[in-house]
Amino acid sequence: MTIDNFAGPAMRAVIAGTLAIGLASAAAAQELPRVNWKNASSYTTSLDIIGPNGPRVLKQIETMSGGNFKIKFFEPGALVPALEVFDSVSKGAVESSYTTAGFHAGKIPALAFFSSVPFGPAVDEYMSWMLNGGGDELYREIYAPHNLIPFHCGVVAAEASGWFRNEIKSAADLKGLKMRFFGLGALVMGKMGVSTQLIAPADIYPALERGVIDATELSFPSIDLKFGYYQIAKHYYFPGWHQQSSLIEMLVNLDKYKALPEAYQLMLEVACNDANIRTMAEGGAKQIPALEELKSKGVQLHRWPDDFLATLRTAWEEVIAEKSADDPLFKKVADSYLGFRKTYRSWLELQKLP
Repeated sequence: MTIDNFAGPAMRAVIAGTLAIGLASAAAAQELPRVNWKNASSYTTSLDIIGPNGPRVLKQIETMSGGNFKIKFFEPGALVPALEVFDSVSKGAVESSYTTAGFHAGKIPALAFFSSVPFGPAVDEYMSWMLNGGGDELYREIYAPHNLIPFHCGVVAAEASGWFRNEIKSAADLKGLKMRFFGLGALVMGKMGVSTQLIAPADIYPALERGVIDATELSFPSIDLKFGYYQIAKHYYFPGWHQQSSLIEMLVNLDKYKALPEAYQLMLEVACNDANIRTMAEGGAKQIPALEELKSKGVQLHRWPDDFLATLRTAWEEVIAEKSADDPLFKKVADSYLGFRKTYRSWLELQKLP
């Protein structure tokens, strides 16, 4: 990546500003062509933090190009249903999508590793694997045969575990529930007797209201608050064991990408790197006020007991073993991910404070 995702805010601003000026100057000097793309989003702009991030990235690209490279943002469903962008971008029906790899795991289960992983690492370790531990190479290797190239384009802070109508007093209370759940965590919940389904963010509240699902998870408090789940379910659980950190992506048609001038390719990368830092910092800062507001609305906050989390972790270990045995590509990515975490652990232990 061109900009270190973890530079300080002042340094990031200097670097990003310098690059933006340089790229705009390069575009003007080279008389780069006018390019107009469409972007079919999986995320509605009404989502806190994640929602405005997509259009902002596209506006930055337009600005850096001096107005020559324009990508028009379309809300979910306007061009393509939220969970169907993979095929549309792959075929070139639209040039790009603002989405996440976890939404495509039904097609390629291994892609879930590039979105969020149960009992996974904090974002610094996660991105270390991606950028310096072989993760990115696998990420692009998986997409390339489908005529796609991905860019990390947003970082989601640790999430909540979910909303329930009734208090969950034991693992037995989960059995038989119908729940919206995301990614590899859904396989873990399946082992707990929960019937899971993946529902696009904009469609969750109606499903919960009509009783199509009994419970749901989506994101962190500031996003969940705006969707109003507290009006139906008052029990809000933590920690988000299934998504300690999550990644958004800009998915681009590979043929269209290769046809771009090099300066435009770099603009995509620069704008997404800036998005990673902005969303990561904003996500952590906005959760305490959101939690206070939820409590004022009668929401009860719960933390899963340690023994319950241990049960979920055991279920996750079973999932990863079973999926690795059945799917060579899943195993290849899992081995890379787990191998890096094992090595990285020695660094974490050295830095651990009493």
